[in-house]
Amino acid sequence: MTEQDALAALAALAHPTRLATFRLLVRHAPDGLATGALADAIGLPQSTFSTHLAVLARAGLVGAEKQGRHFVQRADLDRLRRLMVFLARDCCEGRAELCAPLLTDLACC
Repeated sequence: MTEQDALAALAALAHPTRLATFRLLVRHAPDGLATGALADAIGLPQSTFSTHLAVLARAGLVGAEKQGRHFVQRADLDRLRRLMVFLARDCCEGRAELCAPLLTDLACC
């Protein structure tokens, strides 16, 4: 992941609606959620919600797949993994024991 990719992802997540949307999609991975169900869960009309999805999609965090008449939105977990690795790559100047609590917390997800 490049610095520009990380900045785009972090900027996309720096909004309460988009962060809540992404976290909800992560919880529903790998199946995802239909756009309408996702908008309902977040509490926004689909027309307003689509703008937030577009920002997440441009950042590569969310992808859509057409299933019949509906679009199913999915979190890109590989993109999430790459962002997390980018953020923690130089953790504690390579002293793995200092990053152990972070890794433990992630493993318990």
